[in-house]
Amino acid sequence: MIILPGPSSQELANRLAVELRTRLIPVFFKRFPDGESYIRIEGDVKDEDVVVVQTTSPPQDERMMQLFLITSAARDQGAQKITAVVPYFGYSRQDKVFLKGEAFSAKTIVELLKTCGVTQIVTLDAHNPSTLSSFNVPVKDLSAIPLLARYFKDLGFANAVSLSMGKKGAGTAEEAAKILLGGYDYVSTRRNRYTGEVTIEEKPLEVRGKVVIFFDDIISSGGTMIKAVAYAKKQGALKVYVACVHPLLMANAKEKIIESGADEVVGTDSVPSQISVVSVASIIAEALTQGA
Repeated sequence: MIILPGPSSQELANRLAVELRTRLIPVFFKRFPDGESYIRIEGDVKDEDVVVVQTTSPPQDERMMQLFLITSAARDQGAQKITAVVPYFGYSRQDKVFLKGEAFSAKTIVELLKTCGVTQIVTLDAHNPSTLSSFNVPVKDLSAIPLLARYFKDLGFANAVSLSMGKKGAGTAEEAAKILLGGYDYVSTRRNRYTGEVTIEEKPLEVRGKVVIFFDDIISSGGTMIKAVAYAKKQGALKVYVACVHPLLMANAKEKIIESGADEVVGTDSVPSQISVVSVASIIAEALTQGA
């Protein structure tokens, strides 16, 4: 097995190579003056099982194109098997057609990866895992929520209440609560399918005088989390922490979440950021060892 580090995930790829005790071949990349990407694999991958590690967080278009270029270059060199490790799978939130005429972007990306020679995909906490698993390329969706929960447990926050966003996300909080053992609940939300605006619905939370931790897959603008943190504080939470797998944190999202009442915001290295204190390398290595 050979690791090929994409431009957006070089540190994670190095950690993964260490976990797997396998070889890493550098990938040279540059950006032309007009914005186009150049990719060159600096080694031979003929007849090898190749793992390309490239998260597709913003700028999604550039990073997705780099992923296509690396995988297709590995295919053209004669790689035997190409696994795309895409920790944050850009465009996957459009996981079905909501309104007539919309593009089914998640389906399009998977089809393009298949064309580039990808034989399997490994990702983390996909927005809708069932949708990805329905495509004609095997997809392994891993959960980093237990890693985040253990991070807080090791800091002494066992028995904290685990919270999630919306009833559909209650499983996320339940997953964390199995480690923290402080119970779980969810903040009730409603999303306008036309505007995308999310509102918090009145729902009692048993958090008065307690430490609570919000667990979420993605924080982008942070708008919903800001409202949720403020709501938990209104319900009497003593301290509020926020943990997410994919810390996109556009604009001043982290600062705004702190201003709304959060004590700390942490994330994983699925997306490199200042708050990426938890590494997902171990669970990706385990999945690859088991054949993903």
